[in-house]
Amino acid sequence: MNIHEYQGKELLRKYGVSVPNGKVAFSVDEAVEAAKELGSDVTVVKAQIHAGGRGKAGGVKVAKNLDEVRTYADEILGKTLVTHQTGPAGKEVKRLLIEEGCDIQKEYYIGLVLDRATSRVVMMGSEEGGTEIEEVAEKTPEKIFREYIDPAVGLQGFQARRLAFNINIPPELVGQAAKFMMGLYNVFVEKDCSIAEINPLVTTGDGKVMALDAKLNFDDNALYRQKDVLEYRDLDEEDPKEIEASKYDLSYIALDGNIGCMVNGAGLAMATMDIIKHYNGDPANFLDVGGGATTEKVTEAFKIILSDDKVKGIFVNIFGGIMKCDVIAEGVVEATKQVGLEIPLVVRLEGTNVDRGKEILEKSGLNITAADSMADGAQKIVSLVK
Repeated sequence: MNIHEYQGKELLRKYGVSVPNGKVAFSVDEAVEAAKELGSDVTVVKAQIHAGGRGKAGGVKVAKNLDEVRTYADEILGKTLVTHQTGPAGKEVKRLLIEEGCDIQKEYYIGLVLDRATSRVVMMGSEEGGTEIEEVAEKTPEKIFREYIDPAVGLQGFQARRLAFNINIPPELVGQAAKFMMGLYNVFVEKDCSIAEINPLVTTGDGKVMALDAKLNFDDNALYRQKDVLEYRDLDEEDPKEIEASKYDLSYIALDGNIGCMVNGAGLAMATMDIIKHYNGDPANFLDVGGGATTEKVTEAFKIILSDDKVKGIFVNIFGGIMKCDVIAEGVVEATKQVGLEIPLVVRLEGTNVDRGKEILEKSGLNITAADSMADGAQKIVSLVK
């Protein structure tokens, strides 16, 4: 789950991580009032969407007076920002962060992720702040430093100080930077983050180390124990189909293709998308119905796929282990009857109760194309869609 920058900064502040003062605004008048309350010589007006690259897209403006705050707020609110992370459709700006300006001396990068190679959390730092870390990794990888954190003891003070020295934090601010990193690590672990990224981390003219921007993402599977984080969820920033899928505990991600996929198991779902691409098709979604799906769950999954106007055909690929093929078949038949399916449907079933499942599909009287294998199914749906 993603949250907005201002929400991330609220969370960081609770853990003693230094951030600029700011207020959220949902209208132009609220933006001006927030700027008045902050009373800063320079005010930053920042679009709040779940995507990076806002500055390059015109979503971050520096205002020198209240008139400029009003002008920029009016310009950005309601605007559709298109960045490298939003895709060509972009995202509409519905809220702003009005923040006090600060005297930036130098920009740095600090980020926390789980390193799958070592099965440990790694803190990364670079003196190339304000630049996308992927770009730094490509052009100047020697400027990225890493500290691998032992989960038994957590981030140690000497590691934080070493990272601060490596990225050339001024010596007099190393202690402050280390404290910043320790607080950020505590947020990452205690709030079940999947990413905690500060870009840029800045040093200021009055001797402070603070987060000028903050990106925090959270593990969906841990939200049941993070009720305060769940309250930050902004449904306006999410795909309606993905929201609907989450109600039925379905793993669904919308893509840009035209072949809807319904599969059980994340690995099989990935393989299904790969084989569709192999036969020159384009998957419209990733959808894993899980191992214990009911007829109702399968029916809802079908409805979600069909709610995408781009879908011109559906490939159901089920390997029945815990999941029974007859349950899938019943769900497919029920959903097809409810929505009045008019597009090609290819079904490949294998595993538990497969004969019973195939029998249900055959007796349904519906226009369903059976497939003998995953490759056969992919070829058939690609051919039917084209």
